[in-house]
Amino acid sequence: MRPVHTALAVLVAAVWGFNFVVIEIGLDHFPPLLLSALRFLVAALPAVFFVGPPKVAWKWIAGVGVALGIAKFGLLFTGMDAGMPAGLSSLVLQVQAVFTAVLAAVVLRERPGRVRLLGMAVALAGIAVAAVDGGTSGPVLGFALVVAAAACWGVSNVLTRKASPPDALNFMVWVCTVPVLPLLALSLLLEGPERDLAALRALDWSGVGVIAYVAWVSTVFGFGAWGWLLRRYPASSVAPFSLLVPVFGMSSAALALGEQVSGLRWAAAVLLVGGVALTSLAPARPRTPAAAVSAGSPPAVADASPAR
Repeated sequence: MRPVHTALAVLVAAVWGFNFVVIEIGLDHFPPLLLSALRFLVAALPAVFFVGPPKVAWKWIAGVGVALGIAKFGLLFTGMDAGMPAGLSSLVLQVQAVFTAVLAAVVLRERPGRVRLLGMAVALAGIAVAAVDGGTSGPVLGFALVVAAAACWGVSNVLTRKASPPDALNFMVWVCTVPVLPLLALSLLLEGPERDLAALRALDWSGVGVIAYVAWVSTVFGFGAWGWLLRRYPASSVAPFSLLVPVFGMSSAALALGEQVSGLRWAAAVLLVGGVALTSLAPARPRTPAAAVSAGSPPAVADASPAR
């Protein structure tokens, strides 16, 4: 990659890593499901009027919208609201690579090689260490919700690969239209109209800045730049930069929020990032040539377009 494009990939990873800090701040202003709904509403409008019509079937947009927008982000925001630290969330969420690889083996008929299986085992060991650390520094429920969010992210990754969108930004903007109304309905049902109205009445510039960052900077800019890089370079050249996200997430949470990074968390980070690297970048062997074609994207990368 050209140096300027390498710098762009690092910038996107930094944007996505710092996004966890912004979410943490946003949860002081909004209930988690309402914040998630506002994120997708602002990301979709007015961008949906400028990206053109969808370039894949609506069933894929709806499927990813449910798995990614409603389930993954709903669980992530709720888990962080339940006390899961921002830095630890950015780390634990990376276990999505293991869920993606397992689901790809079942749905896309990709056989994980020995290196990928080793990577999955190492990443799971990292999750175990992170669970021990989380048990001493945060609630078990929040940790479990973030792991569940990673599993839902794995589902959305497989659906995205089946969809094979030719334009990542177009696809993501249309996906953002799906979760808005369901998340608003869930927020009214579970968080209550009084709490939602109180949050909207108390909206200040800090809250506006949070919504602008998670919607336009993290989602529109992040995915636009990432998709542009993927169109210019092989996914195997771009995907490794996503491993920097928890590095930026943990360091920015320590600097901006004062989160303590324990020795156990550093050990979990080494295991998780190393395991995800092996899982994501080791080649998977399709069982049949047809299965490889149906996968719709290079099987060497478990998740070439992460979502934050």
